[in-house]
Amino acid sequence: MAQEKVTIVIPAYNEKENISPLMEEIQDMINGDRRNYEVILVDDGSTDGTYEDAINLARKYRYLRVIRHRMNLGKTEAILTGFRHSDSPILVLMDADLQFDAHDIPSLLGEMEKGFDIVTGWKHGHYQKVFVSAVYNWISRHLFHITIHDQNAIKAVKSKVLEEIDFRKDWHRYIVALAVNKGFTISEVKVKLRSRLYGESKYRGKGRVVIGVMDLLSVKMQISLLKKPLLFFGTIGIVLIILGFITGVYGIIQRFVFLHGYRPILYLVILLVVSGLVLFTVGFITEAITSLAEKIRRLEREITEYGSSRGSEEGKK
Repeated sequence: MAQEKVTIVIPAYNEKENISPLMEEIQDMINGDRRNYEVILVDDGSTDGTYEDAINLARKYRYLRVIRHRMNLGKTEAILTGFRHSDSPILVLMDADLQFDAHDIPSLLGEMEKGFDIVTGWKHGHYQKVFVSAVYNWISRHLFHITIHDQNAIKAVKSKVLEEIDFRKDWHRYIVALAVNKGFTISEVKVKLRSRLYGESKYRGKGRVVIGVMDLLSVKMQISLLKKPLLFFGTIGIVLIILGFITGVYGIIQRFVFLHGYRPILYLVILLVVSGLVLFTVGFITEAITSLAEKIRRLEREITEYGSSRGSEEGKK
């Protein structure tokens, strides 16, 4: 029985010095494994000759396909480009910087064969950002109720997972959380992490921490709070309106019972009531937008399923 094809998707941005040894390592892994592999390297607008070197390597390694973005679109879009150009049921998402060992790929796939939809690596080895990573993954586990230790390592993903996830820029870091939200199953295996030998990390600076935290909150909002936006925003709005009413009663008592008027109380009442009304309105509008978006997604799925069924019928004819 022929093995299902596995596509290794490798986003690459200015990784000229790394791709040749990476392809040698992948070739060695393929030689020692029974599975049927292909590699799609997506050059994400590199300016250092990564694309030209990759094209030369594709002549040497039959498993390698190279796709190019004319400009740098980011890692998420590079992953999606690789996904769109693959017809494999399983994808392995791997960086081009040689920090992960291609020989760990069979372990990921072996775990997936137990029935999991995603198997992610749990990094073990030298890591410069160990504290930031630990905090990030701790927050992720508690925000999204996931059981794995590490979201951002080499991972094996069934293609149906990526089909159902709605991505935004830099949301490749939250594939696991987004997949769990859709009901997919996850597992993890320990993988080797090595120091970068060539090139520079694309994720440096304190600003990345702020961006990461804000993205975490954005994803949480998208997958949970915005499922019922009227409940979230409307509840806060009603609370503010009630507080405004109570404050107003307090102000009236102060003015007419104790004959002590205090104008800032009036301003506070106005602020609370108006803020409550605005939030309630935002919740109502967001609810309508969310409902419309769900109908559009449902229609897109129906069109896709209809196209697939039509294609199957044409193939049978």
